[in-house]
Amino acid sequence: MRTRAELLQQIEEERAAWHALLAEVGEERMDEPGPMGDWTFKDLAAHVTFWQDRMLARMAAGPDRKPPAPWPEELGDDDDEENWEALNAWIREQHRDRPLSAVLADADSWYERFAELIATMPDEHLLTPGTYAEMGGKALIEADFFDHLHDEHEPSIRAWLETR
Repeated sequence: MRTRAELLQQIEEERAAWHALLAEVGEERMDEPGPMGDWTFKDLAAHVTFWQDRMLARMAAGPDRKPPAPWPEELGDDDDEENWEALNAWIREQHRDRPLSAVLADADSWYERFAELIATMPDEHLLTPGTYAEMGGKALIEADFFDHLHDEHEPSIRAWLETR
């Protein structure tokens, strides 16, 4: 099992990798459709940050507690995959008119907020297997906190970049 210090180091490494990806995309292309169908890189950044923030809120709420949904009730629950398309469309709409600089600042500050949460989380919440039911008996520290970006979205970003 990794340590708290190793996870904090990984967070810094992931933040550096995010900055490298931003540099590779280039600010001038962040409003072009393509990285996720007709979504722009800005849309994708807001989407990933939203779901990462949701993960932090769930972790901060503590074991067996779920914070209230930050979207309209009629969109349903994020535990139900059938609702994800509607939730993602709502997220995109919420951020569509925000300045790129604000979306990128939110994405960047997520790493700080995540590191702060990990640094201050009680050992029993972070290190004890089975504390969080959604971890399937594993300790929270064993989670892959970056799979949403890397597994679900980075391949399409890379494919889009290759066409540029």
